[in-house]
Amino acid sequence: MAYVDGFIVPVPKRHLGAYRRMARKAGKIWREHGALDFKECVADDVKPGKWTSFPQSVQLKDDETVVFSWIVYNSREERDATNAKVMEDPRMKDMMDPKKLPFDGQRMFWGGFKSLVELADHELHAAALAGAGDAGDPVGRKTRLLQGIAHALQP
Repeated sequence: MAYVDGFIVPVPKRHLGAYRRMARKAGKIWREHGALDFKECVADDVKPGKWTSFPQSVQLKDDETVVFSWIVYNSREERDATNAKVMEDPRMKDMMDPKKLPFDGQRMFWGGFKSLVELADHELHAAALAGAGDAGDPVGRKTRLLQGIAHALQP
């Protein structure tokens, strides 16, 4: 079963464009180094709760929105290896400087998760992923994606 890193980030609404550019760049780097999937999603139907909620979890301010992100790997071991490569990649340097981030990194939180349940139309998902070629390494990337899906299908 897959391994997933999840992130919750408070982002000032006026910085969403800069955040999107940074996330696209970071996502490409993660994918190049082995991540199977990389998603960044902005809050749409997210309201403060009575006891807890996404907005409360990051002490959301009036001019901010919540971004929910995740990165999928074949395993924890592949995640650890991928993250080590990403952290050494020189293209990440500017994204590692807290003063240059388009969000407050002190209120961001994250963690790694083992899959508990995976339900999907794997045939459709595999076809969609395989069609997302990478000009630099289309065969290798597609092969890794399909191997990851096959691994996830194993009982």
